[in-house]
Amino acid sequence: MMTYKEILFFIGKSLTINHENHNRVLVEEELKSNKIDWDAVVKVSTSHYVFPALYCNLKKADFLHYLPDDLVEYMKRITDLNRERNQQIIEQAKEINDLLLENHITPIFLKGTGNLLEDLYDDITERMVGDIDFLVSEENLYKANKTLLNAGYYTTSKKNKGHRHLPRLIKRNRIGAVEIHKEIIKKKYSNHFNFNSVYHSIKNKKGARFLSNKDKLKLVVLSYQINDFGYYYKNINLKQGYDIFLISIKNKELISQEFTLYKYFNSYMGLCSIVFNTKQIRYKKNKHVNSYIKIGLNRIGKKNRFLKFIKNWQSRTNLLYKSFYNQESRNLLFSKIFNLIWIKNKLGFKPNL
Repeated sequence: MMTYKEILFFIGKSLTINHENHNRVLVEEELKSNKIDWDAVVKVSTSHYVFPALYCNLKKADFLHYLPDDLVEYMKRITDLNRERNQQIIEQAKEINDLLLENHITPIFLKGTGNLLEDLYDDITERMVGDIDFLVSEENLYKANKTLLNAGYYTTSKKNKGHRHLPRLIKRNRIGAVEIHKEIIKKKYSNHFNFNSVYHSIKNKKGARFLSNKDKLKLVVLSYQINDFGYYYKNINLKQGYDIFLISIKNKELISQEFTLYKYFNSYMGLCSIVFNTKQIRYKKNKHVNSYIKIGLNRIGKKNRFLKFIKNWQSRTNLLYKSFYNQESRNLLFSKIFNLIWIKNKLGFKPNL
């Protein structure tokens, strides 16, 4: 029986086999051993949102004959469904881009949608995409929102999730929810990485704008390390890791150690490099990153309930404090309280507030 850690490393290596020959050899040896726990591989790759990417890489390497036939059929079906979804995401994003440009607003597409539009992947189905995220200048933030509202988009929430983007917008007969970002990482750190710091190096392809490869790497790493508390949990997400791997192939330039948020960036790059068993993901070795990697590898497969409790407690305490002087925080707090009351009433008992 394979451990969670062994499965994670197997998937990580498998996602690189068409770029790293040494991993291709290692993965094929494991496949020939017939000791792969495929049920566990499906579970882990699905939870990390890399199931289609795993299929695409095994197929391109001509390794599918090592897999059970019913698994190959299942993987193909899921991958085809994701391709269809991503085609709709791309069409919707292009429609949004044209609409905003017509209104003199320049959106910078982020994350999965940006990568799809820029053709980062060999096959668009490799990436599982949730929302359509894009960044605009502060002066165009509400203008962009109003433009989409006038075009038939609407929101079911008035809260400003995380204060990084406006409430999510949806539209009938469109598959993707839209998030208009005013910031790309938490406000506490946004002075070091924001619209002004990335705008001078954005790229343009067929009328759509994207971050430079260097800034893409920063965004993928920092959104996980800071926004999702990855730095504190010291765990890894293969979806972000796979994006980092593909972007790193194109970006040969090391991020400067003078970058204020360098410790968050460098430590995660180091952990990803180990899990994916690749030197394409470049990082600077030092005591801090060595310690981070050691702890991260030790925590793989373990539940960090205590750390999660601490971070949730800090987040909620911070929200309560901000609500005394900030209207947006106050609205978010009230929304959480009212949602709690509604849920508890639905469950049939009175909330103890």
